[in-house]
Amino acid sequence: MFQVLGSPTRLAILSRLEKRSFSVNELVAWLGISQPLVSQHLRVLRQERLVNMTRHGKESLYGLSDAHISHIVEDAIRHSRERTRK
Repeated sequence: MFQVLGSPTRLAILSRLEKRSFSVNELVAWLGISQPLVSQHLRVLRQERLVNMTRHGKESLYGLSDAHISHIVEDAIRHSRERTRK
């Protein structure tokens, strides 16, 4: 799991999903990267069971699979910022 969290893009996705679920298109617009790349990151996060996907009609929404994940992400981000200050 920590290897998965080593990607800044995946950390950004998890951080964004802390408040609510988002579609791939919303994440693409927010991140400013290609749809295939966002989908690839979401696939990795789903494989590690960090995010889940629910369908609403034709749209798929991604959200955190567990509220505890947001705490792990916050700690990882905080820790990485501490390391860069030294």
